[in-house]
Amino acid sequence: MDISVVIPLYNEEESLPELTDWIRRVMLSNNFSYEIILVDDGSTDKSWKIIQDLKKSNEQISGIKFRRNYGKSAALNVGFAATQGDVVITMDADLQDSPDEIPELYDRIMNKGADLVSGWKQKRYDPLTKTLPTKLFNSVTRSVSGIDNLHDFNCGLKAYRKDVVKSIEVYGEMHRYIPVIAKWAGFKNIQEQVVQHYPRKYGTTKFGPGRFVKGFLDLMSIFFVGKFGKRPMHFFGPVGVVSFLIGFFITIYLICEKLMSIANGTVYRNVTDQPLFYLSLLAIMIGTQLFLTGFIAELLSRNSSERNKYHIESVI
Repeated sequence: MDISVVIPLYNEEESLPELTDWIRRVMLSNNFSYEIILVDDGSTDKSWKIIQDLKKSNEQISGIKFRRNYGKSAALNVGFAATQGDVVITMDADLQDSPDEIPELYDRIMNKGADLVSGWKQKRYDPLTKTLPTKLFNSVTRSVSGIDNLHDFNCGLKAYRKDVVKSIEVYGEMHRYIPVIAKWAGFKNIQEQVVQHYPRKYGTTKFGPGRFVKGFLDLMSIFFVGKFGKRPMHFFGPVGVVSFLIGFFITIYLICEKLMSIANGTVYRNVTDQPLFYLSLLAIMIGTQLFLTGFIAELLSRNSSERNKYHIESVI
């Protein structure tokens, strides 16, 4: 099969018939073999009934329904597991992403060697309250991840080589950082394509301002797990040792200063009367705790069932 289209959705009953018909026309005009996987993320409207009806008229359509709303990341993760196509396309169900972009996305994966192609909505039809925070998060993500050629990490329209979606796990709010997850998994050819963005035709956005806080926390999680997931002591150990040594040497300094004052016969306050002494003790305790945290994390990592799971590109 050439293409799998994964569409997570929540209460999008109005747009589904138009979207699937649009995808079908694009696929037929380009002679692609395809499947459309609609993942209903616990909709409370008639979305699932419409998916059932669409399945009857188009055998390329399949549906997955959650019992409750788990979020876009969960929907994508389940959809990825069900794909069979050589190229996997994701898009939103609100008709703001254009299926007409699919042929070029497919070509860049199959013929130009890209592992992942992320859409860039260069001209957006979203309110300022959505576009400004998005620009800030994209800037932070570029700095943290080192993927400096992407302008829009959160664009729903993306294309993946099959190996990519079968090698990564998406959860929490991490769908916006899939290029980062793919990079940490070893897929380096990550490209960008300017795509058409349309105004929302039906309904309202399902994402609130809280998604930015969750997204930032997930970015920190991705950075830590990707870099130190299999060697946590390399993160906690050095920081803990440095903190411990700072506290230890400050304490030694204070004690030596006290002994010198006694030897010189000068009056000097007790070591424990100085605020610096308590700061040194705090540094020692924090350093010890960080070192022990790294040690325990290392033990857990070595006993994890995932400890020797590595992504192998090829074997000859």
